[in-house]
Amino acid sequence: MKKELLERLNRMKVEALAGGGESRIRQQHEKGKLTARERIDLLLDPHSFEEIGMLVTHRNTDFDMQNALYPGDGVITGYGLIHGRLVYVFAQDFTVFGGSLSETHARKICVLMDMALQNKAPMIGLNDSGGARIQEGVDSLAGYAEVFYRNTLASGVIPQISAILGPCAGGAVYSPAITDFILMTDHTSYMFVTGPNVVKTVTNESVTSESLGGALSHAGKSGVSHLTAANDMECLEMIKKLLFYLPSHHEAPSPQYPFDLGDEYRPALDGVLPESNHLPYDIKTVIREVVDRDSFFEIHELFAQNVVVGFATLAGKSIGIVANQPQVLAGVLDVNASRKAARFVRFCDSFNIPLIVLVDVPGFLPGTDQEWNGIIVHGAKLLYAFSEATVPRLTVIVRKAYGGAYDVMNSKHIGADFSFAWPGAEIAVMGARGASEIIFKKEIESAADPVAKVLEKEKEYAETFLHPYRAAARGYVDEVILPSETRRKLIKALASLSKKAVARPSKKHGNIPL
Repeated sequence: MKKELLERLNRMKVEALAGGGESRIRQQHEKGKLTARERIDLLLDPHSFEEIGMLVTHRNTDFDMQNALYPGDGVITGYGLIHGRLVYVFAQDFTVFGGSLSETHARKICVLMDMALQNKAPMIGLNDSGGARIQEGVDSLAGYAEVFYRNTLASGVIPQISAILGPCAGGAVYSPAITDFILMTDHTSYMFVTGPNVVKTVTNESVTSESLGGALSHAGKSGVSHLTAANDMECLEMIKKLLFYLPSHHEAPSPQYPFDLGDEYRPALDGVLPESNHLPYDIKTVIREVVDRDSFFEIHELFAQNVVVGFATLAGKSIGIVANQPQVLAGVLDVNASRKAARFVRFCDSFNIPLIVLVDVPGFLPGTDQEWNGIIVHGAKLLYAFSEATVPRLTVIVRKAYGGAYDVMNSKHIGADFSFAWPGAEIAVMGARGASEIIFKKEIESAADPVAKVLEKEKEYAETFLHPYRAAARGYVDEVILPSETRRKLIKALASLSKKAVARPSKKHGNIPL
């Protein structure tokens, strides 16, 4: 082959690898951010990345844009391996046009998404963009819509993960919002539909980008972000850890890793509950004693902390955990906790990840704020998600299971495969004090000593209802177990469900109460 042909190709590749040039790369580093290529190199297994569309350039000639051509057009696309498994990845290059999305930039992402869907492999987006390329007008908006459409088609078929590693504003936020998980970096990334300047103009509110749409705001207040990292490197490691628990597509089983059984009794669980059922404790202690050592990976840790969700392994098998947290609001279900848990349950069901539910719930949070913000509909989301799920579902009632929340938290009545209860579990419509004051109202009012009568009737109600044996007698609880044998029971129950198959009525899709 002619030498000049090889030299031309080499020059073009060198130009593509240079991105926006040394000065802009230096500016990126000064902000505490990695370049797009550095991010891909850290994310994927060594030497596994194969780039697609390296030499693509935009086609715009307005505003003299024909004189500003960069190979790749501000986004790097391709495929590679993580943990030896195929993944597709794009990384927006902020050094080229601020990572702004053009028609061809969007087309590169869409081609990659089509390939990921056809080959049933996870799709990872590393977002760092100033938004739509204004010079292209409606073409850039059309590009965004093409991406959104593919996000929707891929939903529930392949895992989709979005890392926000810089700005993500305006229409750009909707692609990550449709994906399964959003990760953000503290102080170097932000997301919002309208920025601080527009907010100031329209509402007269003064707010910074960080407080409006920074990582901690979305992790703790809005719940938009699922995981928060200190920097780019930590974020990329989180993606790799997350993928450890996920199958490559919806037809693949939950990942199973080698595991040697032994020491499946956990005596520490026998002493985890406080003497009084009114005192809090940390449900994460229970989770860590039930699952494989050091395998629990919490999702949405800072949002709606009265419920805990996350991934773990049980005897080497990837599982999803949903648990009430008595340390926060006594573990009640409220608007945010309900939608947090519902979203997680639906993800696990989409990708064949079995669910283990640890129940200690006194009910739904009362109050005008909750009612006016739609606790009825949001609570129904969780009910719908569990009822719809066909994966293996195991429930352990650790302490309280009151009222409608008992039903909603994966009870046998909505399809749990196994329901276990600890000996001190209280399964009832409500607690003893409230129930006795209603049932025995007349006796209490006519008693010579109403306070003593209340205590007497509380005890009577508790002895009748506040234990697991009435539910066990009716088959609503499969077995009352010692806390220390919880792990062993769950391992055996999960193994028995390895071939579970559920037939559902034929339909286009259900109408979840959004």
